[in-house]
Amino acid sequence: MVNEISEKRLKDDIDKLVSFGTRHTLSDTKSKKRGIGAARNWVEDEFKKYSKASGNRLVVTQDTFTIKPDGRRIDRPVVMANVMATLPGTDPNDKRIFIVSGHIDSRVSDVMNATADAPGANDDGSGTVAVMELARVMSQQQYPATIIFVAVQGEEQGLYGSTHLAQRAKKEGWNLVAMLNNDIVGNSHGNDPSVDDAKHLRVFSEGVPATETEAEGRLRRTLSSENDSPSRELARYAQQAAAEYVDGLDVVVVYRPDRFLRGGDHTPFNQQGFTAVRFTEMNEDFRHQHQDLRTENGTEYGDHAKFMDFAYLRKNTGVNLATLASLAMAPASPQNVGVLTAQLTNRTQLKWDAPTAGPKPAGYYVLIRETTSPKWEQKVFVTDTKADLTQSKDNYIFGVASVDAQGHESLPVIPKPVR
Repeated sequence: MVNEISEKRLKDDIDKLVSFGTRHTLSDTKSKKRGIGAARNWVEDEFKKYSKASGNRLVVTQDTFTIKPDGRRIDRPVVMANVMATLPGTDPNDKRIFIVSGHIDSRVSDVMNATADAPGANDDGSGTVAVMELARVMSQQQYPATIIFVAVQGEEQGLYGSTHLAQRAKKEGWNLVAMLNNDIVGNSHGNDPSVDDAKHLRVFSEGVPATETEAEGRLRRTLSSENDSPSRELARYAQQAAAEYVDGLDVVVVYRPDRFLRGGDHTPFNQQGFTAVRFTEMNEDFRHQHQDLRTENGTEYGDHAKFMDFAYLRKNTGVNLATLASLAMAPASPQNVGVLTAQLTNRTQLKWDAPTAGPKPAGYYVLIRETTSPKWEQKVFVTDTKADLTQSKDNYIFGVASVDAQGHESLPVIPKPVR
């Protein structure tokens, strides 16, 4: 599937998005050629084409909602829409959901300027077309769990589309396992300082969950497990998926929820208690983000497609695909994972329960790393729901992941102390 991602399609789709002039959230919704409305309808039509080509597997909708004036970046009531293509899971007992997103709206220097040309090629046409290409390729296959491909609106005005979707997921009780946000993933050239790097992609993840309770905080402090939040584990998982499936690209895990002075569509999902991360190119060129189209002192400003690297975007799309497909094919994570602490011993005894829904695991991987290591260093395969290890629980960090016969792993679960 990674090899089926088309660099040409990514470029053609960017050119089409740019052709709408502006995709500002407050721009025209009636025109068929210009503005956010035309762009949303085009993405919806493309999703429908992919669905037809896959035997009508995708359920395509525009999830509309109204935002009232906020005194900041919304000056009138606005009807927004997230364009969604849902690939239902094949297992009726598997309620897991995975989301991948990019934001469709664009802007120039003045965040309230809804009429000027705002190409938004990289920010965030790159994330939008990556999501589209993922839907096209991945809808040709089947997965026990459900995948939602979504182009969200309103990111530049205040993360409105993702906030709406995260609140909906919470209200409707979705079993949302992971959310991948792609924002600014299509340029390998950075500025200030000038650097070219087409071999690395950043993934940002929160350390301490935004919804952590007082009891969870006490346990985290006891275990010093702030580097093992669910979102951090998802970031590591993406790093490993890239190493296994995407040639010439390394995922760099950044121990922060996002960059300085910036935000992204993964944040509302974190705020609702969901596991979510953000993918962003390694070195950004701020001359081509949030800029009026102009030339000053020989420097061209503006988010044009000519400043993008589509071979790089293709690899970044592949990281998303490898991560999503591996997770959606894998069994669910084990439950009630615990480390026995009743006795003083230099061994480690773990126990857990099998997942109650979805594909039955062929076994489990016990993951092991030193407390100072950022990556899992060892894997021990077991078929039972317990493990007795010679490594000391005092000296190592452990995790347990379900695995199927083909080697697709779930997200790991960090054990809690039990007696």
